[in-house]
Amino acid sequence: MAIANLDPTNPVQLPGGLITLWLTRNPGAAFSMGENITVVFTAVSILALLAVAVWALPRVRHRGWAVAAGLLLAGIAGNLSDRLFREPGPFQGYVVDFIQLRYFAIVNVADIFITSAAVLVVWLSLVSKVGLDGVGSTPAVAAGADLPEHLDG
Repeated sequence: MAIANLDPTNPVQLPGGLITLWLTRNPGAAFSMGENITVVFTAVSILALLAVAVWALPRVRHRGWAVAAGLLLAGIAGNLSDRLFREPGPFQGYVVDFIQLRYFAIVNVADIFITSAAVLVVWLSLVSKVGLDGVGSTPAVAAGADLPEHLDG
């Protein structure tokens, strides 16, 4: 939708000025770092996707971790599909970014999913202290005392 509806020479500032829709193509990683190693990013993305899908996902027994894994898989797959199928060619494709946050970077929905997954992983690991299996690392957490009902595995 971004490619079909946004003109890279005419960014659209949304009301409030916090977000501008600005179509760009990024050959690198965050903040355009590593623009010359797109093939490496593609390979690492494939490995990350496999690691989450094959190793982590089968171990998930907690709704919060399931959400985090789903967000991470969707984010990796979104950026990976750009790397595999967009110009200039397979394993070298540019990621389509289009959401510019004021005073920050231009990102896409996949980036937002990956960042959200990271925040949720930190929350589950350090604050809720619950593992992939839904078991807490302290007796109170293991009994479910610190988990909101909707996140209790």
